[in-house]
Amino acid sequence: MYTADIRQPLVTGGKTYSDVTQDVCRPIENKPTPSWWLGFSIAVVLFLLLAGTLAWTVWEGIGTWNVNKSVMWGWDITNFVFWVGIGHAGTLISAILLLFRQKWRMAINRSAEAMTIFAVFCAAIFPLFHMGRVWLGYWPLPLPNAFGSLWVNFNSPLLWDVFAISTYLSVSLVFWYLGLIPDIATVRDRATSKARKFWYGFFAMGWNGSAKSWGRYEVVALILAGISTPLVLSVHTIVSMDFATSVIPGWHTTIFPPYFVAGAIFSGFGMVLTLLLIARHVMNYQDYITTEHLEAMTKVILLTGSIVGLAYITEFVIAAYSGYEYEQYAFANRMFGPYAWAYWTMMFCNLMAPQVFWSKWARTTPWFIFIISIIVNIGMWFERFVIIVTSLHRDFLPSSWVMYHATWVEVGIFLGTFGLFFTCFFLFAKFLPVINMAEVKTIIKDKE
Repeated sequence: MYTADIRQPLVTGGKTYSDVTQDVCRPIENKPTPSWWLGFSIAVVLFLLLAGTLAWTVWEGIGTWNVNKSVMWGWDITNFVFWVGIGHAGTLISAILLLFRQKWRMAINRSAEAMTIFAVFCAAIFPLFHMGRVWLGYWPLPLPNAFGSLWVNFNSPLLWDVFAISTYLSVSLVFWYLGLIPDIATVRDRATSKARKFWYGFFAMGWNGSAKSWGRYEVVALILAGISTPLVLSVHTIVSMDFATSVIPGWHTTIFPPYFVAGAIFSGFGMVLTLLLIARHVMNYQDYITTEHLEAMTKVILLTGSIVGLAYITEFVIAAYSGYEYEQYAFANRMFGPYAWAYWTMMFCNLMAPQVFWSKWARTTPWFIFIISIIVNIGMWFERFVIIVTSLHRDFLPSSWVMYHATWVEVGIFLGTFGLFFTCFFLFAKFLPVINMAEVKTIIKDKE
């Protein structure tokens, strides 16, 4: 007779309700550690690099970037798609896994939700500054204006991006803040200074922990999860339509929407693993972010990485079957052209490297998972670079063929967005609970 294995506990170490509160509130209530100051200082330096390179771009113009008539999208849109993709895992972990009642999400959803918001902030920088005149960044919005009947082109996927990403950010922000309210109230009740008690009390919005409050909290959380779920699919689908609705060989394909969504979840989980493994080690959260959590996330990476690899192969099959010489050349150029190094880096990082997660050892060894998560992040950036640059740099006319290499300004902006991302994340980890105490307490057996 078959006997099912007993599942390992999602919280180890025999933690009680009091232990959970003490462990999660400790980084907030104590002074920052030297490792926090080191990481925060590096992030701030990179953030200042972002501010400087963006200021230089506004002062000198887009000519400081190396985009040209053929490669009109370079590192800017590559980075935009990269950061939007990273933001997908947070909503997936929080919303979809909540609807499916997956309890392994409870210790990791808070960090993933915060990551989503910070990643969208980083993504928004690139299209705004690519416009050239960033002070006119409100023009894509269908606002009443003083210029007569001047309206945006509602048929353009670039406009759909504005609506999709702004909606995604708004819903994700509300979802994240809603989950924080009970935990902020816990920090408020433990506060020893008047300033901390006031500010945490202000953001706790009068939470009193009554049965009525919890009932409304759960109802609103389910409603927001239901709203967020289609956003996970729609946002990167619309981003993919920026490419798929064009006539550029290598872009004009119907496989892009599901391919981009799978790639976004793939890259998002890669970044979630990178952040959680750092937090797990630095903040001593091994009992909350267990190997069970790591194994579940690596299985998602294995699945979505395989889907992305299948999409790569499908693109070549479709191009070969089409008989369209421009399409066939576009993919041959990716493999053997001057940017072949980027293509094969992408193939190794996204298709071959995640296959190690078929091994139980690979799925449960934190240091090895961390290395693969970095490889996944690198690979997904190269995927966006390959799609954009190698499809544009050799157009229909050989007379317009041109090579594209990023300038120091473009590299500085990209590195600077990591500064913005990690500055926000370090501040989040210092002033707000990284782990959802209220939800984690529902999956432990109290011994008090």
